[in-house]
Amino acid sequence: MAGGDDEEKLEKHKIGLGLAFHALPTFLADRLKVQQREAGVRHDLIDAVFALGGEDDLVRLLARVKALQAFITTEDGANLLAGYKRAANLLKASPSAPSPRGGEGRGEGASASDTVVHPHPTLSLKGEGSDVETALLSALNAAEPLATAAIEAEDFAAAMSALASLRAPIDAFFEGVMVNDPDEEKRAFRLGLLDRFRVAVHNVADFSKIEG
Repeated sequence: MAGGDDEEKLEKHKIGLGLAFHALPTFLADRLKVQQREAGVRHDLIDAVFALGGEDDLVRLLARVKALQAFITTEDGANLLAGYKRAANLLKASPSAPSPRGGEGRGEGASASDTVVHPHPTLSLKGEGSDVETALLSALNAAEPLATAAIEAEDFAAAMSALASLRAPIDAFFEGVMVNDPDEEKRAFRLGLLDRFRVAVHNVADFSKIEG
């Protein structure tokens, strides 16, 4: 009888240790957030990095927070944030934009990675706005692999620099075209460009968490 009680206690102890082990990363992350806030790092920038998930190395998380803070205080960073928020608002207001799974709408709670819509490859870019659309598409094609490679190399400053290259093309895009064009194909293409832009930025940090 006593042996059974000991085994039961041991099993409960193992379960308790397992739960504590799994909770440890969250505890450490929360402590790091507090420490960084006390050190003067903006809480929204911390949230923008921690919201990405999938990262369990606190040193890398801290390096990304510092790189984001340095970037967002620059003119390129501030203007890119404004462009990101404008793109996100337009996408949110366009629930009929096509999804990669062929469905309609994005649905509440859908993440940027779930809703990426690449521009229609057969769309002929003609008329007003074609130059700025082409420029944004080219900038995205160049910036996305650079940012991805920089993150893999843990060079977060370089990842922010890759994002900075999108600042001028996205500004020119908004000035040069009407996103919600009456032409369905043009509208889908332009929303697709904005979705690619949003996802490219989101892969570095969740700019939706950043105030401003």
